[in-house]
Amino acid sequence: MHPQTMTLEQIREQGLAILCQHLGIVGMVRFLPQTEMGWGDYTAARYQWLGEPDLEALAKTIQTHYPDRANRGQVSGTK
Repeated sequence: MHPQTMTLEQIREQGLAILCQHLGIVGMVRFLPQTEMGWGDYTAARYQWLGEPDLEALAKTIQTHYPDRANRGQVSGTK
């Protein structure tokens, strides 16, 4: 079968068979977690954790946590 005519499930099955053939079961099991997609909705979770801070709030947080870096990038003599 040509990969362009195969379903995604068929490609996955063939890929797993080839991995198992070349790496063995243990190698395949070790390899798969490196390539599997994550789960959940990161964007929704991020808004739960962080809310939606505005730019001013973000700048203030950075200046508070990194006071020695707060003025980087500004022209000398300006505030």
